[in-house]
Amino acid sequence: MLAPYDLHLHSALSPCGEEEMTPNNIVGMAQVLGLSAIAVADHNAARQLPAVQKLAEEAGILLVPAIEVTTAEEVHVLSLFPSVEAALAMGEELYAALPPVRNKPEIFGYQRILNELDEQVGELEKLLINATAFPIGTVFEKVRGYGGLPIPAHVDKSANSVLANLGVIPPELDARVIEISPRGIDRGFVPPDGERYQIITDSDAHDLETFCAHEPRALELAELTVEGVLTALEGNR
Repeated sequence: MLAPYDLHLHSALSPCGEEEMTPNNIVGMAQVLGLSAIAVADHNAARQLPAVQKLAEEAGILLVPAIEVTTAEEVHVLSLFPSVEAALAMGEELYAALPPVRNKPEIFGYQRILNELDEQVGELEKLLINATAFPIGTVFEKVRGYGGLPIPAHVDKSANSVLANLGVIPPELDARVIEISPRGIDRGFVPPDGERYQIITDSDAHDLETFCAHEPRALELAELTVEGVLTALEGNR
């Protein structure tokens, strides 16, 4: 089956995410766009996933649990997990590995945890967009240790990408999938040794306008499950 996807979305938990990116609005927009699979990947946190998962299940949309991890080198790694529980456990490790810098909502934005009614039930104090203490190799190991798939995010971008910050995709990472931004796809960006990777592109939306304007691609899946998505990505290099 062909499954239209957007595997890189931010909710209101990310300080850079707009307040309109609530669980209900994300799932509702995914329905409007006809998406089969979505991933909410907040910066260094997974606390919004339980509410999104409940709503996605009710809407018949697959939620792939995710986190956008910031490595010690300030490289963003889109990390997909087999379950919300695995993502939450990784999120606790990441939160502990963030520097003790408190968020300033008036500067960076709020970091709100919302329930399935879009009601605020908590807020994270540490600034989530900081780099964690984990080098990129450690991030890849930890994500895989939870049964997940680490993906170098938006590798074509001039900031917070593995190519911009490290110059190469280190072969010892054995990266199997990479993400290229929609703008990179439009301009024909070709990564080094591009034939080695499965390439995905996502909206990386922090607001509903960007989410809505993105033209989704589709994955060929044997089954519409998280395992089906991870298998399709890893097996189609």
